[in-house]
Amino acid sequence: MILPVLSALAEPTRLAAMHMLRDGNEHCVCELMQALGATQSRMSRHMQVLRQAGLVLDRRDAQWVRYRRNPGLPPQIAAVLDAVLDTMRDAGPAAAPGGERSAA
Repeated sequence: MILPVLSALAEPTRLAAMHMLRDGNEHCVCELMQALGATQSRMSRHMQVLRQAGLVLDRRDAQWVRYRRNPGLPPQIAAVLDAVLDTMRDAGPAAAPGGERSAA
């Protein structure tokens, strides 16, 4: 069960989407698209990977789909996810897609 989760989180856009969903609230795919600079089709594909990994739940709301973090994650998976998201938060803007990275 951990391999699909780690694979899903290994992509920067999906990781950033999970960071946005960390609050536990529902977020429209339109919000995710705008914040992450992704097209609707690209964002939907990313969210499908997260859904298949069991990390998010979705709900159709008229023309849009709303996503939220899966509150029923097994404790071990939730701990891994939180640790990854904490690392992203602690790394600052450089960890986010499009964030500034220093030239080393």
